[in-house]
Amino acid sequence: MLGVSGVLAQQKPHYTQYVLNQYILNPALTGIENYTDIKISHRRQWAGLKDAPVTTYFTVHGALNKKDYRTTATSFQVDGTNPRGTDYWQDYSAAEPHHGIGMQVVNDQTGPLKNFSAYATYAYHIGIGARTSLSAGFGAGLSNVSLDANKLNFGNTQVDPAVYNSGSVNNMKPDIMAGLYLYGADFFVGVSMQQLMGQSIYFSGNRIGQGSKLAPHLFVTAGYRMLLGEDWNLIPSVLLKSVSPLPVQFDINTKLQYHDFVWFGAGYRKSDGWNAMAGVNISHTVNLSYSYDYTTSALNTVSNGTHEVVLGFLLGNKYGDWCPRNVW
Repeated sequence: MLGVSGVLAQQKPHYTQYVLNQYILNPALTGIENYTDIKISHRRQWAGLKDAPVTTYFTVHGALNKKDYRTTATSFQVDGTNPRGTDYWQDYSAAEPHHGIGMQVVNDQTGPLKNFSAYATYAYHIGIGARTSLSAGFGAGLSNVSLDANKLNFGNTQVDPAVYNSGSVNNMKPDIMAGLYLYGADFFVGVSMQQLMGQSIYFSGNRIGQGSKLAPHLFVTAGYRMLLGEDWNLIPSVLLKSVSPLPVQFDINTKLQYHDFVWFGAGYRKSDGWNAMAGVNISHTVNLSYSYDYTTSALNTVSNGTHEVVLGFLLGNKYGDWCPRNVW
């Protein structure tokens, strides 16, 4: 009883392949491309460990009246050439002013706790230079944090009487998020905040104390694209995450892409472990990627790593893009 300490942790899930779908972190990416972008992802963290985090999400977003491509398509696959080679990026231009709308649904479960959220998002994009664009976006929706008290039965151990025999306790709360995104032919920088309302949640009917807070989360992303010859693109990127008063945690990733067809990657998450990634653009409509995280903490003695799959669909892709033009 004399050894008392506090434990703090982030409430939003990890995403190893964040660079493939930064929209899940930042609503300012809503409608950034010339097609409707759909992503479905499933992540099983610390596989083999009972009640470890499992995250599934669905996102869809697209532009409204976006017309910044020339009338002649520039990105169709041509045998023997790279549609994302030197000529393509030399002709890159800033986005014409346009709006974007989207939706994201996330289900994140860890043991007896489940966080289900659904948001509608909006963003406005505008060129601020010949090759540089800026977007601002926000999202509004609902978050439902629930506790399954039946999973708190540990045999001979007494369950907290505040929640004992109460079944599933749900906390439905409104929520908002906002973000900014600066991007061009060679770089991107984004900043966003989620859970801005900081709602309190209670798992007991008598609402003892101040409850638990849905703390605001800060996300910062940045990346740079480099051409390695005519056939390869190298994109190093970083993701910074912070939940006050926690220190900043960072992810560092590098993605190496051959033409618009296949890519490989590797990364490191501070105080957690390493990861490897790979993906393929099956066509200009479907893409698939997978990542594996190797945990370097003591959790690697009881788990078999983390698996994450992302399946993507590009609808209304009239210019035949095999991969994104503005988020690579």
